[in-house]
Amino acid sequence: MFNTTFYVRRLHSLCGLLCLGMVLFEHIFTNSMAMGGPAALNGALGMMELIPKPIFLGLEIGAIAVPLLFHAIYGVYIALQANNNPGRYGYVRNWSFALQRWTAWYLVAFLIWHIGYLRLYTKGVTGTPISYELLQNLFTTSPITTILYILGMFAAIFHFCNGITTFCMTWGITKGPRSQNVVSILSMCLCAALCLVTLAFMGSYFI
Repeated sequence: MFNTTFYVRRLHSLCGLLCLGMVLFEHIFTNSMAMGGPAALNGALGMMELIPKPIFLGLEIGAIAVPLLFHAIYGVYIALQANNNPGRYGYVRNWSFALQRWTAWYLVAFLIWHIGYLRLYTKGVTGTPISYELLQNLFTTSPITTILYILGMFAAIFHFCNGITTFCMTWGITKGPRSQNVVSILSMCLCAALCLVTLAFMGSYFI
């Protein structure tokens, strides 16, 4: 008998790991160029502009937007059915389960704002290219925007890194408690490293 939920959940897990991971690492790598100054970041952003617009738009829609929309919509459906109670039980996995859902809710709002403002309005409507100067002005003149952006990055990083653990469990890669704990620890080490890189490149705008 064909179990639709079984395969949809695995597709949801796969889309999250691959698509969110791809977008996250690209953003962190590109933004980390800010630590090298305006020329370094603008050069990295300029490399993206070399991709022909029809190809770039196709990649944005087909490889990023559609998979992430599916992951987000189905993720909201899953989150609405979840019973989070970390305060009562307090187990690490229970907290991870709850944080995975909480970061998902924050990411939905954050990505709507982030993509809507920078990609659709600033770059699409006004035709203003994204640059070091634009981002520096945005962050240094608005502490609230800076905090919301850092929290958005932290939420995306945790959601992705904790998602590695759940992906390995969902797909049967880690079957025992020991292997699951090893993957969980390594994933959280990656989470800490990416968060530190985020703080480093965000701090470079204020130096």
